[in-house]
Amino acid sequence: MTEYEFRVLTFARDTSRSDVRQVIADHAEYGHWELSRTRIYLGGARRVWLRRRIIRVRRTA
Repeated sequence: MTEYEFRVLTFARDTSRSDVRQVIADHAEYGHWELSRTRIYLGGARRVWLRRRIIRVRRTA
């Protein structure tokens, strides 16, 4: 079974869509995160869940 670690990013309502997209793209490119979920709340705040796979290294000797 695959295990993931999550990172939650929260953006204020006055953050532009292009700024949010740029932050997510930077996390994806440099941190190997992928978009898991996006939610826009009633006041306009935006919350984004990013995930990446946890790779466990097994000892061979």
